[in-house]
Amino acid sequence: MAITAALVKELRDSTGAGMMDAKKALTETNGDMEAAVDWLRTKGLAKAAKKSGRTAAEGLVAVAVAGGKGIAVEVNSETDFVGKNADFQKMVSGIADVALTVGDVDALKAADMDGKSVEQTVTDAVAVIGENMSVRRMSALAGDTVVSYVHNAAAPGMGKIGVLVAMTGGDEALGKQIAMHIAAVNPAALSEADMDASVVEKEKQVQMDIARESGKPEAVIEKMIVGRMKKFVAEATLLNQSFVVNPDVTVGQAASDAGATITGFARLEVGEGIEVVKEDFAAEVAKAAQG
Repeated sequence: MAITAALVKELRDSTGAGMMDAKKALTETNGDMEAAVDWLRTKGLAKAAKKSGRTAAEGLVAVAVAGGKGIAVEVNSETDFVGKNADFQKMVSGIADVALTVGDVDALKAADMDGKSVEQTVTDAVAVIGENMSVRRMSALAGDTVVSYVHNAAAPGMGKIGVLVAMTGGDEALGKQIAMHIAAVNPAALSEADMDASVVEKEKQVQMDIARESGKPEAVIEKMIVGRMKKFVAEATLLNQSFVVNPDVTVGQAASDAGATITGFARLEVGEGIEVVKEDFAAEVAKAAQG
């Protein structure tokens, strides 16, 4: 029987299997759709697809630095338990090493890892471990000096929060302190120039509305807003934040005093921005019983 693109698409839609896996399953079963589904199940590939609908908001962020380049990669799982699994940690470490050779997350997923793509490696791990997993995002940073830091480490180079700092001048110790500050305070941008203009404008409008509620004249309000926006920028930007190591100086001043200039940073936190639907315990048990 001819294996058409329509057949392959139908099998992919019903199982979530990859295109090549679906095509191979149909070839092996001479186009028999039910038999192809069973073939995929025996290989663990349909099982992986079944898991793909579950929210993967746990996992690990791995960091790696080499040759003036640093990367941080978030690999998600469904439960925190999997993040402590040695096989999962080994896979995440390998993905981080591959990430050093690519430029973005799409290239990372397609990149070779021990003879197969990173994406296929993760799919295979889903079938073995039994939880949905995904390579969600990655950040890359380059500079004269790039320092990494992991907060709440589960294993060397990986944990719940991964931070990269790029500098000219300074040393590893300073970079580590700044990275720890970033992990704790989570700045929105490096400096005012790097801030999202729409975010700044929205905050200004909010502050204007608040000030107008006081009934003060517009001329007074304008002066109030200048001060409030200065404070907003100081609290949101790394260079203007009070340094957690020494709150008497800003991060930018601390770097300057040490002969360094911070040129960039990246911070990834596991599950950041993922909406997790909470279920009551009875609903969770019922869902688990259904498989």
